Amino acid sequence: MSPTPVIAIFDVGKTNKKLFLFDENYKIVFEKSARFTETVDEDSFPCENLESLKQSVFDSLNEVSKLKEFTVKAVNFSAYGASLVYLDEDGKPLAPLYNYLKPYPSEISKQLYSNYGGEEQFSQQTASPILGSLNSGLQLYRLKLEKQELFQKIKYALHLPQYLSYLLTGKYYSDMTSIGCHTALWYFEKNEYHQWVRNEGIISKLAPVIPSDKALPVVLNDMQYKVGVGLHDSSAALIPYLVCFNEPFVLLSTGTWCISLNPFDDSPLTVDELKMDCLCYLQYQGKPVKASRLFSGFEYEQQVKRIAKHFNQDDIKYRNVGFDAKIADELRKNKVQTTVTDLKQSQFEKRDLSEFKNDAYAYHQLIMDLIDLQVISTDLVFKNTKRIFADGGFSKNSVYMHLLAAAFPRIEIYAASMPQSTALGAALSIHNEWNAGPVPKDIIQLNYYSPGSATHL
Repeated sequence: MSPTPVIAIFDVGKTNKKLFLFDENYKIVFEKSARFTETVDEDSFPCENLESLKQSVFDSLNEVSKLKEFTVKAVNFSAYGASLVYLDEDGKPLAPLYNYLKPYPSEISKQLYSNYGGEEQFSQQTASPILGSLNSGLQLYRLKLEKQELFQKIKYALHLPQYLSYLLTGKYYSDMTSIGCHTALWYFEKNEYHQWVRNEGIISKLAPVIPSDKALPVVLNDMQYKVGVGLHDSSAALIPYLVCFNEPFVLLSTGTWCISLNPFDDSPLTVDELKMDCLCYLQYQGKPVKASRLFSGFEYEQQVKRIAKHFNQDDIKYRNVGFDAKIADELRKNKVQTTVTDLKQSQFEKRDLSEFKNDAYAYHQLIMDLIDLQVISTDLVFKNTKRIFADGGFSKNSVYMHLLAAAFPRIEIYAASMPQSTALGAALSIHNEWNAGPVPKDIIQLNYYSPGSATHL
């Protein structure tokens, strides 16, 4: 048998680093996972071990290239955002990959905002909520002020996905999905870098932009590959839906964060939307994607532990709870109307667990409270569409999906299922560079949830 043509995708998260091989039908035919021990920066703050990551890319690619059953035709990368690698003239890192969770000096950010119209105007123009180090452009600005000698030595500052691509291609490029991810670098309405980036000398440290659907020819160890420029992970996860569906939709991507993404709403962010933690991404074709987000996955994990402890249960029990319409109806009838004042936390933490008949009632109430927040958050970006695709952890949660359908009775609600959407998106982004066949129609499996199914008859 002749070897199977495949594309290799490195999917780099903060915790897990994964490698997938997809065949021409975008089925996973090989995968491996690794975790690296973090190192620390000069302030002893934890950060990514760049050397381990670099070595892993070369070792893993060398490993799969030797597998006789596959022929690696192309390589691409998806990685977490808000991370910059600072390279010198020789392409060597000059500094650690600073952690986006590292506290940001308020005096530096205040100086920047006051020079460019104040917080509200600045964040509105850049579609970036005020997030400190999570605004990666501010990381570079901080370096300029605090470490001027190091700043002068920087040839290019590359976001992590583009640094990984550079390791193989030796070429310095930027990508729109990384630039457009709450970096505070991009002026969305003008579709160009913000004036502060030019005025402060930041633009000279940013590599030329290359389209996200292009790949470069590379020869390594006598093997030829097409190598993509890399993608920001949230934007990569949206690509399978953009490729497969033409009608407008909102993608509700669930996990630790529950992010509602609307690639069909290009209206500018308002000040009120920014205050509600809305932002904009740029998708791989350079178009804006309006988004809102909740920390629901994190709250869910904490509250499930509280339920388990109160009812003397193992929290593993709640990994697969069946939806009970009778319980949901009873909770609705007894529901005390409350006003949601912010989206940072649901009402559930304030509830007395002893008032519930059993843990099933408490669990259903938790999901109902999370859905209350989700409706408000998704409504912020819900425009020009009548469909919601939910993927990630909650899409597999029967209670969540039934209650989501009940909360949006006039909207088509689907649980979407596919293997590794972020890695799959990175593979699809350069489909035309390595795959002569059409994109298969069955890469996303949909399960429809009717609003009537959430009511006890």
